[in-house]
Amino acid sequence: MKAFPFSLDGAVKDWLYLQPVLFNTWGDMKHMFLEKFFPASRTTTIRKEICRIRQHTGETLHEYWERFNKLCATCPHHEISEQFLIQYFCEGLSIMDKSMIDATSRGALMDKTPTTARHLIPNMASNTQQFGIRGPSQSRMVKEISAASNQRLENQLTELTSLVKQLAI
Repeated sequence: MKAFPFSLDGAVKDWLYLQPVLFNTWGDMKHMFLEKFFPASRTTTIRKEICRIRQHTGETLHEYWERFNKLCATCPHHEISEQFLIQYFCEGLSIMDKSMIDATSRGALMDKTPTTARHLIPNMASNTQQFGIRGPSQSRMVKEISAASNQRLENQLTELTSLVKQLAI
């Protein structure tokens, strides 16, 4: 505990030295630190982000895993169990990556222990980083419309043109 202040800088170091009483235990210091720098509203916001995390389109498993871990690290006192963390991560996976992880784990990853999942996911994530595997890109295509839909659009366009002409008069 004596060396801890030397690891701090800026506002945190100032806060520690400006405390009117010294801390007797790590628990006391942790409690005061979290009250000062992690108000309940901030903790709640980060917990919600963890629960709702989703893999972005085109984001590799590795990138998603890194983003998830960074988010969890922004609030080390989130108090979400390891089982729920794995569940939230898996719920946010793309369908392709979820299928790949489930196949690799010989069943649903959610049926594995958190320790097993924490071992499996980084291994698979490092493979996607090494080989640059990305999700399927969205191909853009022209949508064909029926003659009836086309006729309705033409009628609506004619009607709008008529209204604009009446407004201009």
